[in-house]
Amino acid sequence: MSRGLRGYDTVASHDPAVLYQDVLFALASDKGVNNGSPSLHARCLHALNLREGERVAHIGAGTGYYSALLAHLVGTRGHVLAVEFDPVLAQRARDNLADLPNVTVVQGDGAEWPREDVDAVYVNFAVGRPAEAWIERLKQNGRLIFPLGVPQPKPSPGGGTHSLYGAGLLVTSKRAGLAVRWLGHVSFVCAEGRLSQPGEDRQALQAAFESGGMEFVRSLVWRQSATPGRCCFTGAGWALSYDDVPE
Repeated sequence: MSRGLRGYDTVASHDPAVLYQDVLFALASDKGVNNGSPSLHARCLHALNLREGERVAHIGAGTGYYSALLAHLVGTRGHVLAVEFDPVLAQRARDNLADLPNVTVVQGDGAEWPREDVDAVYVNFAVGRPAEAWIERLKQNGRLIFPLGVPQPKPSPGGGTHSLYGAGLLVTSKRAGLAVRWLGHVSFVCAEGRLSQPGEDRQALQAAFESGGMEFVRSLVWRQSATPGRCCFTGAGWALSYDDVPE
């Protein structure tokens, strides 16, 4: 169980009731990977607004706790694709979710999934840009929630690298573009795999966080030119704009 800068403490009991606290529990303490703040995930899942029968990709599934919640929200007619990079955690997720026929667990790089169109993508690690698949596999009116973040310059004392600055963003794919809603400041462990590589946009993204205004972003401009002077951040092939997406 996390105690902030002190790292993790051993829980005093194996009673499952101990887990019903709004605290972090380690999944892979050497990598700084934990279960995620329950209250934060409750807010994000509410914003994702899943409906029965929808298909959702859970990127960064860990041991499958929130994958199980997603499976409950989409029901037996829906489907959850749970993707986890770490082989040990992915196997634990398979074991934990084996009794849920509407969940498929994949061990792989989250940047490469989903590979079919989905109604929602739910990402549980910080990245400096969204992966192409997360944007381009969204159906119309599909929703993507991901933590946009800049990594700390050094690994965290408790293990892994966490975001120095972070913002939870809800992206909705509309006919006229990609609408964005800011969900608040967040801190997540940073991506592994392809998305962990330092991109050319990292310094510009850090400058955007330090300048402020991320909470006023209203759209994500993807693979097209952004309006000069109307962006909080402009990167290679994408930007975060203050302009609303037309209805």
